[in-house]
Amino acid sequence: MYGCKARRRYRHLGETILLNNSKNTLICVQLDGTFTIFVTIRKNHSMSEARITSIGQTNAVGLFSIIFESDNYSEFRKFIEKFKDDAIHSKDLGLILNDINRMMDTGALERYFRYEGRMSEHVVALPTRRSTLRLYCLRMTDNILIVGNGGAKDTRTYEQDPELNGYVISLKKLDALLQQEIRQGTVTIESTELIGVDDKQFDI
Repeated sequence: MYGCKARRRYRHLGETILLNNSKNTLICVQLDGTFTIFVTIRKNHSMSEARITSIGQTNAVGLFSIIFESDNYSEFRKFIEKFKDDAIHSKDLGLILNDINRMMDTGALERYFRYEGRMSEHVVALPTRRSTLRLYCLRMTDNILIVGNGGAKDTRTYEQDPELNGYVISLKKLDALLQQEIRQGTVTIESTELIGVDDKQFDI
């Protein structure tokens, strides 16, 4: 059975029921007093303007995150704020932050991450160890890491969770736009620095 999120609106249309949340519409058909899901409609992932900001710099790695136009905090900061006082997930948050602190000395080496899709898309997740949390990132090189957002992973794949899927989709869109800027020469990677992103807005 599909695990529907808590905040829903129910609307009865004969024997068909629509379960709506902000990201999906689940069409269910009532059969003999039970509900059988007929189809899932994924709503369009809305586009928002975002910019890339530096949040840490060492000789080994440049650490960046994303700030959406309507937000005051970076996606990485929002991830930390979500779980820092969470009794269930704070330990796993500590594991992820320890990994990032280690990268500040060693670089964003491939062994720290699990890939979420094709390697050419650069989307990765932390941690590689068993954990209830996932933090999604763009690993551009061993020396450039763009840290996004994440959440508790209660499903087999991130695609099955609308929130996690949204974070990954945003990073994939950003990756495609960045690669285009790099090909055009308007953004360049120089060691631990992303040159040319400071004044750019990305529609993701």
